Amino acid sequence: MSEVADLVKSVSACDLYAGYEALRGDIDSAVLRVLKSGWYILGREVAAFEEEFATFMGVPHAVGVANGTDALHLALRGCGVGPGDAAITVSHTAVATVAAIEMAGVTPVLVDVESSSFTISTSSIEQALTCSGLLRSRIKAIIPVHLYGHPADMVAIRGIADKHGLRVIEDCSQSHGATIDGQMTGTFGDAAIYSLYPTKKSWCDGGRRNSYDGRWRLGRQGSHAQTIRVENP
Repeated sequence: MSEVADLVKSVSACDLYAGYEALRGDIDSAVLRVLKSGWYILGREVAAFEEEFATFMGVPHAVGVANGTDALHLALRGCGVGPGDAAITVSHTAVATVAAIEMAGVTPVLVDVESSSFTISTSSIEQALTCSGLLRSRIKAIIPVHLYGHPADMVAIRGIADKHGLRVIEDCSQSHGATIDGQMTGTFGDAAIYSLYPTKKSWCDGGRRNSYDGRWRLGRQGSHAQTIRVENP
């Protein structure tokens, strides 16, 4: 019994060192390049990353922000969803998804999951949209969460959103590079957010990223306090 207990204790839930070791040369050279540049906030490295990630995703724009929570908050703002509005999202998600919605002054409307994928249930979305009363009139967006690398049913969700005139913001924190019939998650909605938290599919010690499909763009001005400019079409 003690041998089994020792074995269980030795299994790490997230071995970050193994990931570093596999890419040690690339990581060390990149870190040294930044240190030698003397430019530790934004700068050429961030701009290059944004451009490369946008190319990888096949979208016009990608903007790095402080974290995934800020990314979702800013995506809601950029899509014109704010105080007094409501947004549908799934109950089975990290608390940060709901925290970002509330940070934007938006009321979260939690719906159920599909039993086969544990992603947002399209029938539950439809049910929420058929409810009567003030809440229904306040719903302005759907925020599906792709989970464990498994995408939500974005074709159906996009259809529902178009039918009801709603924005779609994809939470791709766990679906970097995942596809639906060859199309990347993060390219179905009006905007998509990604997380680089160490437990995600892609990480860099807490840095996160935000990508967009070109319908609206998030710009950055200045360096003091990182003033954000949101441009709507």
